[in-house]
Order: sequence, then structure tokens, then C-alpha cells
Amino acid sequence: MANFLDFEEPIKDIIDQLIQAKELEEKSQVDVSKTTKALEKKLKETRKEIYSKLSPWQRVQVSRHPDRPYTLSYIEAVTNGDFVELHGDRNVGDDKAMVGGIGTVDGQSVMFIGQQKGINTKMRQYRNFGMANPEGYRKALRLMKLAEKFNIPVVTFIDTPGAFPGLEAEERGQGEAIARNLMEMTTLKVPIICIIIGEGASGGALGIGIGDKVLMLENTWYSVISPESCSSILWRSWEFKEIAASALKLTSADMLENKLIDGIIKEPNGGAHAHPLEAFDTVKKEILKQLDKLSEMEPEKRIAGRIKKFSSMGVVNEGKA
Repeated sequence: MANFLDFEEPIKDIIDQLIQAKELEEKSQVDVSKTTKALEKKLKETRKEIYSKLSPWQRVQVSRHPDRPYTLSYIEAVTNGDFVELHGDRNVGDDKAMVGGIGTVDGQSVMFIGQQKGINTKMRQYRNFGMANPEGYRKALRLMKLAEKFNIPVVTFIDTPGAFPGLEAEERGQGEAIARNLMEMTTLKVPIICIIIGEGASGGALGIGIGDKVLMLENTWYSVISPESCSSILWRSWEFKEIAASALKLTSADMLENKLIDGIIKEPNGGAHAHPLEAFDTVKKEILKQLDKLSEMEPEKRIAGRIKKFSSMGVVNEGKA
């Protein structure tokens, strides 16, 4: 059963009409091909119209769409099921919110790492809603170091509402684990591609977000804080989340304009949740394209470029009056 956001109601109405038309054809053997064709055209046009003018808050909603594909879905698709998951940080345990392992993309070995939210209520609890503990970030670092040892490029999929903020996470060194990842990823010798496929919140996203190429899917967001949390801090209420979303400049277009990411991966008409197979194919092509370019560079040159890119963020040059 498909889920629809409030602004997707016109899309839902057309899909319901399509279902009814097809059911009528099956029951009464009446030819409704003209009707279905017209409805399919209308559906495509309606999706295009709605998704061409989404507000920042609506893009945040799309990034959290319950039908939106998560990390493991992308990994399984781009590797055609040729993926072996690796577990544990060799210290505390295996964080289910952070997944990783080796797969092949058109014959090339790649180390995949990413947050996994869970596809239903039970799995979301199991995956801690994609909020990793320190052992999750340490597992990610262990896999990156393993990839470096065997000269395997790293691809990370970012989709988290933030690192787990519980007391036990802080006691086990949440801040240190994320900070170490930032430092280690900066000088990792193999190519790193980071792709935001859903939510990219705060240090939870940054912990696997330092790369040669940082890309965002069209309907995702990347920010130091979520709109709801920003609203609750500034206005002591979640009611101003839409204003906060606009002020935070968190959309892919805003991030590209401010030179905080390297590119935007266009989503299918109606979002990745509407046509996941198309989204998988687009992401796979982008990974292969970027790996081809990065693999040709010397490690020292990649590292220097990575350091320069992140060091220049937030730097302002003022002209003389």
C-alpha cells in the first residue's frame, strides 16, 4: 500500500482512478485503454508540476517519505545482490544503524557504508531509526581502513536524523568517534564518494560525510540541525519548522549554490519513492562516473583536493572599501 504526503493528494486521486479503471476492465472486460492512457499522462504531468515547486519543508518531508528507498536497497541494487555485509567495530559490538560491506559495481570492488533506518516499525526500532552509536562510527572507520589496505574505493550513503544522543552513547565517546572519522577520512588514500539519499543531519551525517565528491539526491537535505529542532530552540515550538527549513538553506540547490557539495543527482519524476528502480540506476551511473575520474588521480592529489575543499568552506574574502 503506497503512502502519500499531504501535498501529494492530487497524485493519490489519479492513482486511485487508475486502479479503479483497471479493476473495471478486469471485471467487465470493457476496454478502458484510452482512459488509462489519459490518466497516466495526467499522473506524469501532475507529479512534474507538484515536484517542480516544492518548498524547503516539503523537500524535508520527501526525504523522510516512508516509501523512500534506504541504504541497503541502494546497495543491493547497484551491486546486483553481490554484497557481503561486514559486522562489528572489534571493540563494543555491532551497531545495526550503521551498515557496511564489500560489493561489486560492474566488476569493480567497492566498500559501501551507510545508515539504515528500517522499512517498518519493528525494523526501525532494530535499526535505532538510523541513529548510530559510537560503535557504528568506529565500525565505519574500521571498514574504511580495510578498504584502504586493499585499495578499494569507498562509497557512503548518508540518511540519518543525527547520531544517537543518548547518555550511553556519550559515555562511550560519541563525539570522539565522529571527530576521529572526520580526521581519518580527510587523509584516506582511496577515493571516497559520499551520497546523501535522505536526511543529512548534523555530526551524524558528517561522521561518514568527508569525501572527494559529496553529492545529494535532489529531494534531500543537509544541515547542522533539523527544522523541528531549530524551531524548538528559537521559538520554543515545532510550529515554525517551515520557516526554519527555509532559513537553514538545507536543500540540495542551496547546498550547491553555497559550494558545500559537489553535485546534485536528479531524481525521477515524483521522487525516488515513486520510481525507485530509476533512482537506483541513476545513482549507479553517477558512482561509476565519479570512480572513473577519481581512480585516475594520484592519492596525494586526491587528499590535497579533499583538504582544500573542506578547508575553504565558510571562508570569506572581503574587498577593500
